Amino acid sequence: MDVPEMMKAQVFYEPEQMTLEEKAVPEIGPEQVLVKVHATGICGSDVAYYFGKSSVGTDSGKGPLVLGHELSGIVAKVGDIAAEKGGFAVGDPVVVNPVQSDVDSPWTQKGLSNVDLGTVVGVSVDGGFAEYCASHWYWTVKVPQDMNLDIAASAEPLACGLYAVKNLNIEAGQFVTIFGPGPIGIMMVQMAKVYGAGKVLLVGTRDERLDVGKELGADLIANTRDPESPNYVEDLGQFIQDNNDGELSDRTILATSNLGAIKSGVDTAGKASTVVIFGLPGDDDVHSVSGIECMLKDMTIRYSWLAPDTWPEAVDLLHSGKVRVEPIQSYSFALEELGDSLRKVKDREGNAIKPLMKN
Repeated sequence: MDVPEMMKAQVFYEPEQMTLEEKAVPEIGPEQVLVKVHATGICGSDVAYYFGKSSVGTDSGKGPLVLGHELSGIVAKVGDIAAEKGGFAVGDPVVVNPVQSDVDSPWTQKGLSNVDLGTVVGVSVDGGFAEYCASHWYWTVKVPQDMNLDIAASAEPLACGLYAVKNLNIEAGQFVTIFGPGPIGIMMVQMAKVYGAGKVLLVGTRDERLDVGKELGADLIANTRDPESPNYVEDLGQFIQDNNDGELSDRTILATSNLGAIKSGVDTAGKASTVVIFGLPGDDDVHSVSGIECMLKDMTIRYSWLAPDTWPEAVDLLHSGKVRVEPIQSYSFALEELGDSLRKVKDREGNAIKPLMKN
């Protein structure tokens, strides 16, 4: 594959300052592959970085930096070690795990690379809002040759959501409540079903997204904010009991960082339940629970962070169609239109759930 010397990239400098530039195609080391980017999804963290709501992972908290960490593409160049150890070849379709920890770290070897972060593509080093992106071979995942690379671009959020769903330890037939009908929450609805959930309840505040969740498998939906909504539920705990043989939720996952939702999730979790907090907390957020209530319920509360060792399974869920993302991938846009699309996601314009930048 012919690789040019220069490429187009959106270079972020500081909040709301990003420039489409001609930039040298990344040089790769022997352990890396060069990926010709096919598609890159917009994550909520990209929006937060661009609008100054969260610092990027550089020393300065600013750029220059190419954002974007949800990407698929084709291998365009291969380092010697990447070819030898990873078996990579030019033309391989791949997705990139952006969390590229030290391969030899004891935590990586235990399958817990998420607690020993190294570089993060699109956060601390240049990412996928460009025509090319460099990636370490160990954190680059081959996908089937016949896989749609638009769909593959959702492997990163799916892999993160999959880790959280696995942490729920769902038992067959259990009632599962998912708070937050964002892209990952809607993916979690489908994964909960794959893992044996009986009924799945999706809770949120926007009917448009709740409706997408219902289309993709939620048995029940609840709008907890708008009394005018046909899906409005005033007493969520009672609603769950009415639909779960008088019991509160067996398994609950918080795909949102909203503190009120997290409190509600804990309050509506039942006996011997498991609650997984997935939404990324703010720097000053404190999660408070009633110790005696949680103890008397024999409740397990845990957190879920990133996607250690879930990538091959995530790719399989997408490739097999067990998890569908086409209704979530709201629309595609050109690299030149990134700034406008980030604004649309922030402003919730047109129910933009997961737009894809496509080269």
